[in-house]
Amino acid sequence: MKKTLIIIASLVLLLIPCGAAYAYDGVGANDNSMIIEPADPALAPYINIFGNAIGGVEAGDLFYVDISGTTADTPFTLYMTNADELVHGYRYMNLSIGIYVQMDTDSWEKLSVKSCPDVYLTMQNGLVNFTLPGGAKYKVKIENGCYRSYHITPGNSIAAPNFYLTAS
Repeated sequence: MKKTLIIIASLVLLLIPCGAAYAYDGVGANDNSMIIEPADPALAPYINIFGNAIGGVEAGDLFYVDISGTTADTPFTLYMTNADELVHGYRYMNLSIGIYVQMDTDSWEKLSVKSCPDVYLTMQNGLVNFTLPGGAKYKVKIENGCYRSYHITPGNSIAAPNFYLTAS
């Protein structure tokens, strides 16, 4: 009787679906019309953080986007993923986001205001949306920014912003 219960319980447990993580970008699995890559950490924006101070953010690259394989305009969302951590270390943080289109192998030109207006990412909004025209390669970067930090007690550190880019 115990063996029968154990076998039935095992079979029931096998029928319970296992958790799975997956992502969906709205593009078919065989469609290679879009590539999003994070920038080299050596090219990332730099923030020199002082406790109880107002400071600036130096420009740096965040992501490279290749949508040269499609002619469709593509909406993107750039997230500041750790705003919940940042509020404990900063009174405010405002970042100016720049979008550049690749002209040649090593030549980038800022998108005009018409196709991509000024975009600001802050701890308050936590995300920004923008649309990129198809048929090109782009660079998403922080142009500049500013912050006001709270006092940092000796031995403690303060978080730096983290970013995530998605396409719809």
